[in-house]
Amino acid sequence: MENQQKEKIKRARKVGLFNKDLKNLMYAFGDDQTPSFDSVNVLEDILVDYISEMCHEASRIAGPSRSKVKIEDFKYALRNDAKKIGRVEQLLAMNKEIAEARKMFDDEPGGAKK
Repeated sequence: MENQQKEKIKRARKVGLFNKDLKNLMYAFGDDQTPSFDSVNVLEDILVDYISEMCHEASRIAGPSRSKVKIEDFKYALRNDAKKIGRVEQLLAMNKEIAEARKMFDDEPGGAKK
């Protein structure tokens, strides 16, 4: 049953959705400027599978009582990987800092308001 679900997900997703970004990342990490099409596709499959599995795990942690997955669910799913949880904390702090800076800019007299 689990394999059938993975096959449905693979068929439903757009192929090549992350190609441009992955090519740039591969080049940044030392690959050729134009990496092999097959290498990019394999890396994309791994990436999509990882993201899907993390989302399913966070959803499982949230349980059937909640319809929305929260950040804490992802943190709990990553609790055993110190490096990843540290990066999550860093990105959340940066996001908060950016939101505060935007709020300050929007509150200034003569500032851009929506």
